[in-house]
Amino acid sequence: MKNQDPSQEHLQSIINLYNAGKLQQALSEATQMIERFPNSFILYNISGASNAALKRFDAAIESYKQALRIKPDYAEVHNNMGNALSIKGDLAEAIESYKKALRIKPNFARAYNNMANAMKDKGDLAEAIESCKQALKIKPDYADAYYNMANAMKDKGDLAEAIDSYKQALKIKPNYASAYYNMANAMKDKGDLAEAIESYKQALKIKPNYASAYYNMGNALNEKGSPEAAIDSYKQAIKIQPNYADAYSNMGIALTDKGDVEAAIDSYKQALKIKPNFADAYYNFSLLYLLLGDLDKGFKYYEWRLKMIKERPVTPARTNLIWDGEKSLNGKHFVVYEEQGLGDIIQFCRYLPVLEQKGANVTFKVKSNLHALLRTLDSKTSLNTSLPEENKIDFESPLMSLPYLLKTSWKLIPITSPYLYADQSKVTTWGEKLSKDCFKVGICWQGGKTKIDVGRSFSLSLFEGISKIPNVQLISLHKGEGEGQITNIDFDLTTLGSGFDAGQDAFLDTAGVMMNCDLIITSDTSVAHLAGALGRPTWVALQYVPASFWMLDRSDSLWYPTMTLFRQKSRGDWVGVFDTIEQNLISLLEQKKGQ
Repeated sequence: MKNQDPSQEHLQSIINLYNAGKLQQALSEATQMIERFPNSFILYNISGASNAALKRFDAAIESYKQALRIKPDYAEVHNNMGNALSIKGDLAEAIESYKKALRIKPNFARAYNNMANAMKDKGDLAEAIESCKQALKIKPDYADAYYNMANAMKDKGDLAEAIDSYKQALKIKPNYASAYYNMANAMKDKGDLAEAIESYKQALKIKPNYASAYYNMGNALNEKGSPEAAIDSYKQAIKIQPNYADAYSNMGIALTDKGDVEAAIDSYKQALKIKPNFADAYYNFSLLYLLLGDLDKGFKYYEWRLKMIKERPVTPARTNLIWDGEKSLNGKHFVVYEEQGLGDIIQFCRYLPVLEQKGANVTFKVKSNLHALLRTLDSKTSLNTSLPEENKIDFESPLMSLPYLLKTSWKLIPITSPYLYADQSKVTTWGEKLSKDCFKVGICWQGGKTKIDVGRSFSLSLFEGISKIPNVQLISLHKGEGEGQITNIDFDLTTLGSGFDAGQDAFLDTAGVMMNCDLIITSDTSVAHLAGALGRPTWVALQYVPASFWMLDRSDSLWYPTMTLFRQKSRGDWVGVFDTIEQNLISLLEQKKGQ
């Protein structure tokens, strides 16, 4: 009977080459031997492993199939073929290979773990987690299974559970740099920035050239409000990986937040030199141009948000419904749909009448709680909560593309003050409830707690000095995050009860109260935009480098004629801002007294 395998000496020689990393030589010798020994399971297995290591996955899969033709019940080869299929992206086939391995060898912990990875990549997160649990039943000290289970939990949004699972992996394998890194990412997503930064540092102690750990630590540091430290972290990432376009782009954000505009421009240009169609970098660049008051470039680059992949803020218009800014709108049905926050909707709804002036019949798809407020716009715009059928639409656009499509420049910002109006019955009702013999100041101190709100909010306690100015009444316009601060102050603040804006419609009571106020003082939140849209005298307290549409250095707003901007002179200095506001309010009251 003819031997199926070459001599043990020949086999060991090929195995030694493979183990020494001489993959091409091992593969070449195995291939030559297969011609003489076409039924050698061992040679096909070595050939498969060598091809897989050389990233020749089709060839690896073919070799494994030949090995399994000879030994169909060999669990390790089914597992290895699953790995090759998984890396190649054939996830359903990979999962089937792992299942075959497990039917043959039910206690095959590694196959459960590998199958979990394929399931996670396929998006079957619950199944991936269950597969990791099966691996851990077989092998309780399996650090990789804890790690992979944590990754699936993180993708599923179960951040606390993911962090616990990463910690279990690290108990078993303390020098597990990837576990520290991914745990840091989960902590950052959860909002635990200080813990995330510490975890990135642990990953970097183990793996000093971990460029993505430096990059993501930079993101966490900037989100935490430490742009200088973030810039240092991005620079380390770039030192390790010189063509790291994402690091250059996000370093541009940190440099902008630091106030180093020229360096930010250079950083964005470098990102785009490396990656010419990098939508995120163009989008970040647009915010800088808008901040600098270059509305032409700003709104042009702002359109790149529609090409972003990971964090695209809005769906772009369907290709056949895009308006190029030139075609006649006369008699055309133009559908606009909301994007981003309430403040953005209030600020940019001013463009809807402009479309009407060009002859369009306009529909605005927007959340229902804003309909009552938006109906006060001088417009025949139809307000809907869903898009009309496509065959009934001529053009469509997300709301914040309108400034670009309508070629907005400084002189072409639609400025009508006011352009939104309070319900007169609300104005009357609140007017009867509020004191009439004092200077009434409506106040708001905090937006939400999302990334975009970092640095914009301040403590209610900063209003204490203003509260002590004679004949001034502070009235809270605040709802939501930060409302609990009201119980901790020891100065007078008028609150408006649980029924204040408690209905289905947003801002109707707020608008009615604002019309009874002599002045609004607010953080950069939707309250500021509402006050500006109502044409109320409004003072906005802004962080050192504010949101782009407030621009730099100006004390006025191009968007709201009745608004005055009070800016931090150094990062985080709200006390200085409120000292200035207090002095300006005293001067205003003295002027009124003399009139």
